[in-house]
Amino acid sequence: MDFTQDIVLENSRVRLRPLALTDFEALRPLAAAPALWAYTLTRADDPISLAAYLTEATRGREQQRRYPFLILDKETGRVAGSTSYYNVDLADAKLSIGYTWVGEEFQRSGLNRAAKHALLCYAFDGLGCERVELETDSRNHKSQEAMHRMGATEEGTLRSHRRTQGGIRRDTVIFSILRSEWSRLRQTVFQEFDGRG
Repeated sequence: MDFTQDIVLENSRVRLRPLALTDFEALRPLAAAPALWAYTLTRADDPISLAAYLTEATRGREQQRRYPFLILDKETGRVAGSTSYYNVDLADAKLSIGYTWVGEEFQRSGLNRAAKHALLCYAFDGLGCERVELETDSRNHKSQEAMHRMGATEEGTLRSHRRTQGGIRRDTVIFSILRSEWSRLRQTVFQEFDGRG
């Protein structure tokens, strides 16, 4: 994966383009909802923490640790949130999708699923991945339900896996989608976004 390339991914519902520091003002009103950050590793619900979040995300891209995207809702033309690739290991044909958040008004609208479709298409068809991983805080049942609904397989829980807000070590629930499962998911869960005959 070329982290220096500006990757733009889209389908009928969503457009993903590289996240930039200049996205601060567009994201600020969306990020201001504290509930969005209850189970994330860091917060971004005030201007200082949002600036730090954007700095860390763009630095992650420079260091080839993370490729962050801005989520744009094609139905409204509005900025909706952010998501990322990380743990990219193309030698082993795998990567992770995460650091995903969308503003409260975009939740339960299908936009997050549309973003996952665009990311999964590129991971499997563009980058040749065999496995895509997703992870979430074990306390975040809403996120786990969303992963189940999109056809990801829950693989288990990694105990005391990552340091999270307040110095707490969280348990992380791991989900995955394999290349062998992708064709079926494209024709079922993600059919409305696929655009293939």
